[in-house]
Amino acid sequence: MSTAHYDTNGNVAVIRLDNPPVNGLSLELRQGIVDGIRKAEQDSAIEAIIITGSDRAFSGGADITEFGTPKVMQEPILTTAIHYVETATKPVIAAISGNCMGGGLELALGCNYRVSKPDATMALPEVKLGILPGAGGTQRLPRVIGVEHALNMIVSGSVVPAKKFEGTPLLDEIIEGDLMEGALAFARKVVADKMPLKKVRDLKVKHPNPEGFFMFARNTIGAMAKNYPAPLKCLEAVEAAATKPFDEGMKVERDGIKYLMQTPESAALRHAFFAERKTSKISDVPSDTPTRDISKVGVIGAGTMGTGISINFLNAGIPVTIVEMKQEGLDRGVEAIRKVYEGQVKKGRMTEDKAKAKMDLLTPSLSYDDLKDADLVIEAVFEEMGVKEQVFTKLDEICKPGAILASNTSTLDVNKIASFTKRPEDVIGLHFFSPANIMKLLEVVRGDKTAKDVLATAMKLAKTIRKTAVVSGVCDGFIGNRMINQYSREALTMLEEGASVQQIDKAIEKFGFAMGPLRMADLAGGDIGWAIRKRLYAENPDMKKNLIADRLCEMGRYGQKTGSGFYKYEPGNRKALRDPEVDKVVEECRKEMGITPRKISNQEIVQRCVYALVNEGARILEEGIAQRASDIDMVYLTGYGFPVFRGGPMHYAEQVGLANVVRDMEPFAENPNTQPGFWEPAPLLVKCAQEGKGFDQ
Repeated sequence: MSTAHYDTNGNVAVIRLDNPPVNGLSLELRQGIVDGIRKAEQDSAIEAIIITGSDRAFSGGADITEFGTPKVMQEPILTTAIHYVETATKPVIAAISGNCMGGGLELALGCNYRVSKPDATMALPEVKLGILPGAGGTQRLPRVIGVEHALNMIVSGSVVPAKKFEGTPLLDEIIEGDLMEGALAFARKVVADKMPLKKVRDLKVKHPNPEGFFMFARNTIGAMAKNYPAPLKCLEAVEAAATKPFDEGMKVERDGIKYLMQTPESAALRHAFFAERKTSKISDVPSDTPTRDISKVGVIGAGTMGTGISINFLNAGIPVTIVEMKQEGLDRGVEAIRKVYEGQVKKGRMTEDKAKAKMDLLTPSLSYDDLKDADLVIEAVFEEMGVKEQVFTKLDEICKPGAILASNTSTLDVNKIASFTKRPEDVIGLHFFSPANIMKLLEVVRGDKTAKDVLATAMKLAKTIRKTAVVSGVCDGFIGNRMINQYSREALTMLEEGASVQQIDKAIEKFGFAMGPLRMADLAGGDIGWAIRKRLYAENPDMKKNLIADRLCEMGRYGQKTGSGFYKYEPGNRKALRDPEVDKVVEECRKEMGITPRKISNQEIVQRCVYALVNEGARILEEGIAQRASDIDMVYLTGYGFPVFRGGPMHYAEQVGLANVVRDMEPFAENPNTQPGFWEPAPLLVKCAQEGKGFDQ
């Protein structure tokens, strides 16, 4: 139960916020603050009031469990609670430890005084949800730390250590020892010295050249914000703090948040925020499912994926034994890991001692026998079922009972891999994305016989190594690669029909993708896609072949790794350059296929690529491969460069209107050059469109 505890300590009242885990400012907590202020005012023995939280958090801001409920706007809303604090007849001191974020910082700024532990952290992160601080943050923060620092903090949403605010009006005292003892001593000093009931709102915002500064800031932020309206609205509100009376500035802030709440960009960012939190919820695996202890990890393969995977665990302080077949490959892998840490040291992100400590956790080996004590073993070997069989048969013989055996496969059947062992319940897919030590996404592939505690352990471990884990069922390519295969196929089909390599990529990048499909293919390696296509051709003899892509691979053009693919690349430079040789191949393939090239609009390119994702995503939902549409969105936002401001392919389709998506797909089905049945709408897509519902409703 969310509440605010009221206690007294001599002549000081203490209002302690209690809404674990981060003291979200729920309706009950807001009411508790108001009631506490009233009670203290009415008690003649009380001369000062302290508002505090827990060691972990003063307050993390709004209570996200109330989002979308009437409680959000039920009085006392946060601005009302802050008004009670600010107008209290007795001094109010915020005693801050842990996180002080969003509305929590706004509440603290409404107090007369603020004291803090040195390791507390502060932020106004609302911009990350496509909105701005809505309880006076844009007006009060510039008054205590200055316009420039406040604007940077609000526009970036970055977290700042409290220690950095020492000596500014934001903090009256840094308390090194016990926070409550220090806060009580400070409160009694305020009373004894008859210190004034100072209000942040009464401070003047000073800047030598506000007009010039905001003109410069507007140009800079406008260029950086691009598809996000919130940063410029934040600037408008901060500018109002510097140029208008407090109450007028508050009106600008209110108008700004009302506007932003209606924007599709904010809707997309809020969708992504909640989608990320839903990924860990598995319908048939209770949150209190016991997990297995993972204190030692083994990695098979010291190539790019194996070394990247290893770094994740080393970073988390978990010892890793990395196994290779030959000394040369093992040495190369260890050196690659060492270079990553050396790079961190050079950039000032890590001390030499910490880098050495990470490397000391790594044990290189040429023998599977060194994995006998591992709690988790992840294979990152060649993507071929025969190779996987050899590895898992060996692991089954060597690894201790209860060890989790994981495959980093990106497309292969995890159930079949599990069948190579006598313990299929201990087998799971852990599909990392390259570079594995940087990419946030981890597809956790649940086999038919994967034990619930193994799945729960994988999800918990993902948080330990700071990954966003999304559960997938078993199918060819799982969630991400199964969908991207359709997206890429449609891009290649349009290349056959008349679009150029450059037009396709530029259209998709203008839509907001980090990289177009053909540049992405060059980055991933054309040989990887070719191997998958050849396997699919063999399994599906009637499947339409991607002649242009196959021809380029036959020529040895595998992308960046070979210096040529759909583009050409100069040595040491990853910039994609147009290659007349590719234009020639495209033209020849069109003639072989009997295709007369036609003009294709950028809109058609975007629709065909994105709706190919959506349609396959709907099929994945129907089949139960993904638990929810928002999980699919998280896969694409964190692993495939889908524009965050559009919220992922499934959210984007809902914003367009699913009925509109079905309608726009109809002419694509008439295209004689497409794979038969490719554009037949998924039954779930049709059903949701007809019923006017979203995918997860």
